[in-house]
Amino acid sequence: MTQTTRAIRIHAPGGAEQLQLDTVEVGDPGPGQVRIRHHAIGLNFIDVYHRTGLYPLAMPHGIGMEGAGVIEAVGEGVTHLKVGDRAAYAANPPGSYCDARVMPAMNLCRLPDGIDFETGAAMMLKGLTAQYLLKRCKPVEGLEAGDFVLFHAAAGGVGLIACQWAKALGLRLIGTAGSDDKCALAREHGAEFTINYRTENFTQRVKEITGGQGVKVVYDSVGKDTWDGSLDCLRPFGLMVSFGNASGPVAPFSPGILGPKGSIYVTRQTLFTHISSRERTQAMADDLFAVVASGQVKIRIDQRFALADAQAAHRSLEGRQTTGCTILLP
Repeated sequence: MTQTTRAIRIHAPGGAEQLQLDTVEVGDPGPGQVRIRHHAIGLNFIDVYHRTGLYPLAMPHGIGMEGAGVIEAVGEGVTHLKVGDRAAYAANPPGSYCDARVMPAMNLCRLPDGIDFETGAAMMLKGLTAQYLLKRCKPVEGLEAGDFVLFHAAAGGVGLIACQWAKALGLRLIGTAGSDDKCALAREHGAEFTINYRTENFTQRVKEITGGQGVKVVYDSVGKDTWDGSLDCLRPFGLMVSFGNASGPVAPFSPGILGPKGSIYVTRQTLFTHISSRERTQAMADDLFAVVASGQVKIRIDQRFALADAQAAHRSLEGRQTTGCTILLP
């Protein structure tokens, strides 16, 4: 059965004005697919990368990687979901900015009854990102309670989850943010130390905080603006984890610089490598659901926009005017 639905799509790469509200047809799911009707949709910086063309898409194309809602139809071979289930996801292909969609079922997870749709939509991509960063991206010498880590953009959606989760793991998280208010927010959510990178030299402050030792890991989604300073924050054999480019892509660099800086390690991570199987997706989601259900991690939603106002939501996100999570409401 074919139905029509509203969907935000891009027809050409560019600014927020390229986000157009279209009417599209949605049919029945095929093998390995489901149709989900959204109750809430997550907003993430990767959506900006898709819109601008940094991560190219064939045009026209839907946008958005995260959502929560109710399963309306189930295709052949799907056994972990049924019609009527509450579900949430972070998944390819982009296309969550819509009322309803047909999509691969592999990365959808049943949403526990104690977690509402808005929380589910806000936490999946960001929470699973925090999960793999803290649990799977570890330095060669390991990561233990009491170790220092540096987390850039600590007042953002991923950052506030990471601050809380790191505290629960006993890590001493140093968070950076672009204002005193954002620094205070990160401290409220578990960051032991914060640095306003607009008024302080974060590399120098990290050395002061750690007694000159540096941190074991830097988690960096900012990219170009923080890259060089981040490398200088690492202790010998430390790990630089790049997982985003909010300020622009990192310029090419020579691996030879890593030796004099302490034989440090560099990795570029993406969530979608980590959730490349149904089993791993579910295991990571179960870990996230448990830490949220326990109250150790609270999902903070600070901005809500109507689906039709996706342009305004993108402008706020790119202007670094947001804190915590942002959702779109169909």
